[in-house]
Amino acid sequence: MSNYNWCHGPECHTNHTLSRIRGSKGNKVLRTIKINADTEWLRQSIFSHFCNQRCLMDFLKVHKDRIVALAPRREPLETPIKDPVKDSERHWNQWTIEKKAVDNA
Repeated sequence: MSNYNWCHGPECHTNHTLSRIRGSKGNKVLRTIKINADTEWLRQSIFSHFCNQRCLMDFLKVHKDRIVALAPRREPLETPIKDPVKDSERHWNQWTIEKKAVDNA
């Protein structure tokens, strides 16, 4: 398996930067950036497939509906918490949430 990936940004090959220019005089083109994913951190990162945040956001903008269709959320998520209690020892009797571990059993 190669340690290199091509950027998946749909407009990556149109961004005019010096690192994207390839070819000889009269035959120049702008090319998608090749990403060197040689470290474990980069291989596990989203940036192993995108050269920068702009390319990532362009990709998400184009494919957002298909991405959400992979795992649609049909109901909201909830996390149980304790009811707030009035703490008379705090300044101006501020309401606080008790800081105890949540029992998920």
